[in-house]
Amino acid sequence: MMRRTDGTSSTKRLSTRTSGLLLLAGMALLLPGFAFGAALPQTDGQQHLGVASCASGVCHGSVKPRTGSDVLQNEYVTWSQRDRHRVAYQTLLTRESQQIASNLGLANAHEADVCLDCHADNVPAEQRGAKFVISDGVGCEACHGGSENYIATHADSATNHQQNLDAGLFPSDVAVERASLCLSCHLGTAAKMASHDIMGAGHPRLAFELDTFGILQPAHYAVDADYLADKWHSHSLTVWIIGQTRSAAATLDLIDARLDKGGLFPELALFDCQACHHAMSEPRWQADNGTGLPAGSVRLNDANFVMLFAIGQVVAPELAATLREQMLGLHQAVARRQPLAAPIAAIDNSIQQIEDRALATVTPQQAAQFLQALVNAGADGQFGDYVAAEQAVMAIDMLLNVADLRSQHGDWLDLVYTTVGDEDYYDPAQLARAMLEFGL
Repeated sequence: MMRRTDGTSSTKRLSTRTSGLLLLAGMALLLPGFAFGAALPQTDGQQHLGVASCASGVCHGSVKPRTGSDVLQNEYVTWSQRDRHRVAYQTLLTRESQQIASNLGLANAHEADVCLDCHADNVPAEQRGAKFVISDGVGCEACHGGSENYIATHADSATNHQQNLDAGLFPSDVAVERASLCLSCHLGTAAKMASHDIMGAGHPRLAFELDTFGILQPAHYAVDADYLADKWHSHSLTVWIIGQTRSAAATLDLIDARLDKGGLFPELALFDCQACHHAMSEPRWQADNGTGLPAGSVRLNDANFVMLFAIGQVVAPELAATLREQMLGLHQAVARRQPLAAPIAAIDNSIQQIEDRALATVTPQQAAQFLQALVNAGADGQFGDYVAAEQAVMAIDMLLNVADLRSQHGDWLDLVYTTVGDEDYYDPAQLARAMLEFGL
């Protein structure tokens, strides 16, 4: 279970005194007319010059942050010493990874595209520059895009952010784009994902929440005056909402893309793991549980959609009610092997409406409302599966911070985290009882 280790917001220690103004400024960049959908770095067609091209002491390899520059210039050191992405490739060399590769019939993990696609910057050979080394793992250009056209100018104060974007820099500052980038590995795409076959071979279950996972990685940028002037910025609450809506939409895309050849049944990795994988002496299935399915049914992993119910309850109750009905229909269509195109399209439309409504109206002052909505849902037993509970607890942690209630409810938060400390022994009733102990 990933737990936030400090009280920072998604803008990395940005003063809460200015967060409301920054939210409004950030929203201006999300109004109609702002284009989304940048090519992901792995498919950007640019030359990836390699981490060594960024590591010079006069570029991004300074041991300490420098002043008088638009960037800290110690980004490489931060990444190489503290960022978990740095060791993504090294993970493929472990005994566990080699066993997974063997189970899949692969010669090894560290040379297989199915592994490298997420554990490294696995661009085609013709896009690898002279200093490119695949063992660098998820390096600079895996997130920021091939640097052939921006490397010479991107740190120059005379070059603005839009010019860098035009030259191929990926807009990782924009939360919608960042979600797409992160989810391409932490959830998957039509071209790459940790399928049920891969998980059956031993790969761990994937977990992700955009704001929390961003907080847990060390910041290699500062939200200073030039950042505020040129880049997207907002509060953790907004980033969380975007992360949930984009995760839900990406899940729909995968269901649609991963239908079997018969066109009816999606990839099993998109289903609730715990519905099948638990001790027979420890029955956990809750009949119905918002799905309308009988006991024993295998059901889709709907954790992000459950979060949207709470988001919608605050910003658009009528849309939340509609989404609930639509998800009920999707669960039943999957269970009955019915065509899924129409349910998927309807849900996708509702997700977009909830996102639009939230981004147009939400303020940090509403954090307590979102918090109460999640607590009420938990007390009502709506987090019957572990992944939904995991998402809810990460959100509650964030919302306590945004609402400035963390110190007041620290002991209660510890109790809630205890209930999701081990997914193999998760007890929904224990979480529900913990939720009942909360009071604003």
